[in-house]
Amino acid sequence: IETALRHLDGIRQAAVVVREDRPGDRRLIAYVVGGGSDTATDPTALRESLRTTLPEHMVPAAIIPLDALPLTVHGKLDRTALPAPDTAATVTGRAPRTVQEALLCGLFAEVLGVEDVGIDDGFFDLGGHSLLATRLAARVRDELGVELPVRSVFEHPTVAELVRQLSSASGVRPPVRAVERPTEVPLSFAQRRLWFLGHFDGPSAAYNIPLALSLTGDLDRAALAAALRDVVDRHESLRTVFPDTDGRPRQWVLEASAVSLELPVTEVTEAELPDALSAAASHAFDLTTDVPLKADLFALAPDRHVLHLLVHHIAADGASLAPLARDLSTAYAARRLAQAPDWEPLRVQYADYTLWQREVLGSEDDPDSKVSAQLEHWRTVLADLPEELTLPADRPRPQRSSHRGGLVPLELDAELHARITALARRTGTSVFMVLQAATAALLTKMGAGTDIPIGTPVAGRTDSALDDLVGFFVNTLVLRTDTSGNPSFRELLARVRDTDLAAYAHQDVPFERLVEVMNPERSAARHPLFQVNLTFHNQAPAEDGLELPGLTFGGHPVEHTVAKYDLALSLTEQRTPGGSPAGITGALEFAVDLFDPSTAGRLAERFVRLLSAWAEEPDRVLSDVHVLDAAEWEAALAGVDAVVGEADTHGPSLAELFEARAAATPDATAVV
Repeated sequence: IETALRHLDGIRQAAVVVREDRPGDRRLIAYVVGGGSDTATDPTALRESLRTTLPEHMVPAAIIPLDALPLTVHGKLDRTALPAPDTAATVTGRAPRTVQEALLCGLFAEVLGVEDVGIDDGFFDLGGHSLLATRLAARVRDELGVELPVRSVFEHPTVAELVRQLSSASGVRPPVRAVERPTEVPLSFAQRRLWFLGHFDGPSAAYNIPLALSLTGDLDRAALAAALRDVVDRHESLRTVFPDTDGRPRQWVLEASAVSLELPVTEVTEAELPDALSAAASHAFDLTTDVPLKADLFALAPDRHVLHLLVHHIAADGASLAPLARDLSTAYAARRLAQAPDWEPLRVQYADYTLWQREVLGSEDDPDSKVSAQLEHWRTVLADLPEELTLPADRPRPQRSSHRGGLVPLELDAELHARITALARRTGTSVFMVLQAATAALLTKMGAGTDIPIGTPVAGRTDSALDDLVGFFVNTLVLRTDTSGNPSFRELLARVRDTDLAAYAHQDVPFERLVEVMNPERSAARHPLFQVNLTFHNQAPAEDGLELPGLTFGGHPVEHTVAKYDLALSLTEQRTPGGSPAGITGALEFAVDLFDPSTAGRLAERFVRLLSAWAEEPDRVLSDVHVLDAAEWEAALAGVDAVVGEADTHGPSLAELFEARAAATPDATAVV
């Protein structure tokens, strides 16, 4: 951008920075020094000139003329001395010109959580990411009545660009709505697989979602128990059981009066608490008879408690914890006053979503249906997918997975986080895409080949009516990453971007149905279609939605490690109060059947090492990026010098010996 500015007539110097003068509001601001002409440094004229050479998202939000650029004592640009723009006069220079632009600006601001958005502000420059792009598409559907692909947000990230895509967008699909229910309500596609696993393996803790909250202060235990019952009354998914008739499962929603949800109180010491929480998280639900929610209260002192909520995945997903926490807060505040909660009724329930899902997807017998079109995409994309990745395991794969897992911590510091964020913006990708590319590259470096399928969850809440609902909406996408040809990081990111955007456009096909259609070789020893999973969290934790009168609270760790996959990276983005990158924390979960903790630890270290090197120099090719540390290099090369020293330095070289052997036996295997 600086180069483009300096090429304009009358501009002698230019500096461009990303400023964050309002929390969470990051904008490109340019500073220019002209050659004396007033017209040369007119901000409006300069921005219009830049539009002829730069894409819209690279045009600065404001251009500020200066007499000279401020310099440090070392002669470098003093960024701290650059004046802040007049936010009242900027920030993009262009306000909405049409009703559609005004509506889009409002939707951008709503989804991104900022006050004002101009038509030239970039969605991702303001903190957007893949999940928020999906949410924006849903709000466009609600307000403007068109089906806007998520890909359009990536390719046209400003209001000025995106508004031009509305005319070619397709008609809106039917919204989720409350409908008359049949005698037997079927399971959603996502629920079917979990029900089958529970039916086949018996009750298990493998798909439990634990949430532990530390509560300090004057806790009204009776009000908390009543509030939990209110939440169960509000969300049908939390009082649904799954019996079957002749092997055919169904959703059976119990009346609230028939649900006996207790809140047992157990007195524990600090030393006993971790084991008590782990035991509570290991509870096995019988899906045919048990409601999928269990609550326990652990008392450490009269004013110190830990609330443990356990939900089975068949009734909730990670995104359900936020509405669950909000509703619990509302109900607790009301029950402390001996009142029933006064909340807006939910527009729909999970059973309504299940019936809508079948309506929207249509029949696979109809070649024009959504499900037929999307399945055809996945058949093409996943054709000849590797049955199993070759991972650097310590042991052979057993005939049946035990699902026992371990965890090793992983952390990317704020500086690396900032570099990743900047790289994502420069390449038109997202932080998740950068992490995915690095994961695939690491697996290739570790001998897994160049065809790397990685699984990842997507929220699945593609209709705004589902935002406040507790339920199992998450779907799983298979992102097939091609690392062949020794690409640079920039090249690999372009491939990942194309793959992911196509996957987001075809995310409605349930993973469980995809497995049935692709029909990979079934095995009780591995996950179908992929064995490595990547989860990226960039939303506020569930406890941020809690407001419990008279109590301070926070999340509490629960030791509950179950390995659904061979390897699973779970990463969480941290931000400062102002919205700046503050690091990425998480863990690498590994299957104990295959890996030792030390091996998993080295993989985590190598992931950080590779990502650090490539984020610093994204144009380096994969073979030039090393994942071993100095000690590992030394161990790998130990003894090599001695062997070379003993060789006959007057004989043929290794290259000559190789050429001679290749000429003599051209069909023989060269290297194993």
